[in-house]
Amino acid sequence: MEQRRHWWNGKWGRLARRDVFLRVDGDRWHVEQRAGGAEGISRFYEHASVEEAEETIRALLDGTDTWRELSPRPPGGWAPSV
Repeated sequence: MEQRRHWWNGKWGRLARRDVFLRVDGDRWHVEQRAGGAEGISRFYEHASVEEAEETIRALLDGTDTWRELSPRPPGGWAPSV
């Protein structure tokens, strides 16, 4: 499974942090909505197309939070910039 995009609501702490991830596995698109950081609770959505997944993401990002898109990590981890 490859992570394509990641959004974070810009808040720290287990009670306030929320993340939304877009991932692809073959021809299936997966959206994860996570509350509470890395050890938080997740809800998963599976879609047949990227358009359907993006529609779910738009609904999840709607609201008062200030969402920020974070870049996915490159394969093999971070490389130092030269």
